[in-house]
Amino acid sequence: MLRRLLIAFCLLFCATTAAHADPLKGEDGYDLWLRYRPVEAAKISDYKTRSSVIVTAKSPTLDAAASELQRGLGGMLGATPPNSSTIADGAIVLVTPADNRGFAIPADLDREGFVIKSTTLDGHPVTVIAGGSDVGVLYGAFRYLKLIQTGQTTAGLDIQDAPKLDLRVLDHWDNLDGHVERGYAGTSLWDWWRLPDLVDTRYTDYARANASIGINGAVLNNVNAKADSLTEPYLKKAAAIAETLRPYGMKIYLSARFSAPMELGGLKTADPEDPAVAAWWQMKANEIYSIIPDFGGFLVKANSEGQPGPGDYKRTHAQGANMLAKALKPHGGIVMWRAFVYSEHDATDRAKQAYLEFQPSDGQFADNVLVQIKNGAIDFQPREPFHPLFGAMPKTQQMMEFQITKEYLGFATHLAYLAPMWEEALQADTFAKGKGSTVANVIDGTLDGHKLTGMAGVANIGDDRNWTGSDFDQANWYAFGRFAWNPESKSADIATDWARMTWSNDPKVVATIVPMMMGSREAVVHYMTPLGLAHLMDTGHHYGPGPWVSELGRPEWNPAYYHKADANGIGFDRTKTGSNALAQYHPAAAKPWLDPKKTDERFLLWFHHVPWDFKMKSGRPLWDELVVTYSQGVDEVSAMRKTWAGLEGQIDAARFDAVTANLTIQEREAQWWRDACLTYFQSISKRPLPAGLTLPGTTVEDYRKRVFPYAPGRG
Repeated sequence: MLRRLLIAFCLLFCATTAAHADPLKGEDGYDLWLRYRPVEAAKISDYKTRSSVIVTAKSPTLDAAASELQRGLGGMLGATPPNSSTIADGAIVLVTPADNRGFAIPADLDREGFVIKSTTLDGHPVTVIAGGSDVGVLYGAFRYLKLIQTGQTTAGLDIQDAPKLDLRVLDHWDNLDGHVERGYAGTSLWDWWRLPDLVDTRYTDYARANASIGINGAVLNNVNAKADSLTEPYLKKAAAIAETLRPYGMKIYLSARFSAPMELGGLKTADPEDPAVAAWWQMKANEIYSIIPDFGGFLVKANSEGQPGPGDYKRTHAQGANMLAKALKPHGGIVMWRAFVYSEHDATDRAKQAYLEFQPSDGQFADNVLVQIKNGAIDFQPREPFHPLFGAMPKTQQMMEFQITKEYLGFATHLAYLAPMWEEALQADTFAKGKGSTVANVIDGTLDGHKLTGMAGVANIGDDRNWTGSDFDQANWYAFGRFAWNPESKSADIATDWARMTWSNDPKVVATIVPMMMGSREAVVHYMTPLGLAHLMDTGHHYGPGPWVSELGRPEWNPAYYHKADANGIGFDRTKTGSNALAQYHPAAAKPWLDPKKTDERFLLWFHHVPWDFKMKSGRPLWDELVVTYSQGVDEVSAMRKTWAGLEGQIDAARFDAVTANLTIQEREAQWWRDACLTYFQSISKRPLPAGLTLPGTTVEDYRKRVFPYAPGRG
């Protein structure tokens, strides 16, 4: 009897442990795409367990590469290869130019590049992972593990790759009090209060995830910066983070408040042409590098949304950027100067402001300055045409700024895979030097021969257990890294890799999830801002619809400013009969948008104010098309929810339920967007809905009364 009770207890204990095993195994989303789950038994023979991992030199970065290989292979193949110094059959040999073990590393291999090759060393068949530096080896190790994670062969390997962009940076809009502006995944990852004494081990996992996709930098603080971030106590806190990220090839950067010489240095001015101001920044740069020797440089938001800048002293952005660049240059630092500006003094068209302020300064920026430009001219909208500054400043180094956090695409609850949007922007043709002068060619330096290149992404990371607030938002972090490594990447390929690494290698699961992802952003456009509409979100928190908002102090703060709906029609005229923003594009790029009858209907209302009865390509009048498209967006979310439901039992329960809950929220809120926007626009158009489509009867005033003072992510 005692033996039976003991056996029963053991079985109960094992069952209880198994029931709670998923979170311990990372199935709460913590492991991101680095899950390293066992390869199915039938596939093990395809990935022979490696006999050992051989590191030919010693460094923290090479140690990290070896450790990752052991962790990944042990998890996927069931046996952890030991470290060794002796080459044997099946070994993975990590080599650098400093010690290549006789392996011929290509002379043209980039410092961050790598080679993965099946070869023979000392008479033994091995896999060599060689890098142009230690960090190249680390990137190669992650690429090798991805091959197994995604079910590809590791036989006969001959891979060479390197990043196409120099700076691949996450911008964290994190404040010193822990709040994340436009953050929807909890509070800040950085525990400023307890740093530098307590360095969270999670920072290492953050660095691992970034290194796996080639991200090599992080701006730790909000672009709406506090000068306190540049004081010695906070620099020492930042140094502790830098120490953790360094082995993974990551540098840290800080957003610099332009008025810091006044706030910290007691100066009466922050004029970039004042010698005392320049001297203060030089001293500050010297101090920073004495604490953080490999500090990357500054990110600056100036003369935008109330932030101080050179314009306060009638100086140009180039003068402001160059003053900071001069202070950083002796240390190898760079300045990323944001082009996001708009002014209350120009109410004609906010979309024109950045071009007007920056384009005249082409060729005036220092060689360690990058002008950081959003993908579109407004503000990370669900769809915008590419920013007219791309291709318009050939003498200036430009970098892309994408927003990974979904400020305008449903926060963390709506499934919106952003890679198709980014691919759309990167492949847009500027025609700056003829057909084929894509935005990708501008930012990778090939179009104009620039050496310093980069891409920044506004991070969607917080202290939530799954990092990004929802499991599918991890895909946007992953996709950003892939595009920053290679702007010519394809969003469908990225989605396929991510789905395999994150959810399952089962072809049926992948074939279900990838189409969902690829159509998700378009669905958001349909139920939020179809046919070229933009900025219809409610004010301040940007949660939910607010097309009726028109009473705010500055014209460009109001959604009504952007859609201009009236009794005659809807849309923003940006042709020569309106704001003439089209003139900021190269004529060949602008040509397809000049005539509303020929304009791609995805951008119709962005560039044209057209009558409600304007005939669309479908044959329907514009009003009917608007109603149908809004309704289509809701239907697309409903279809996604049903498609996901069909995966029950094929996805672990915790993550399956979390996604199910988010899709339920998304479907309800998509319906809200559709009903509220159409109710408002119908009150202006005075037109009936197409046959078979209805509205719930809620009044515009009822929608207006809905307020959300505690919506997350508000500044």
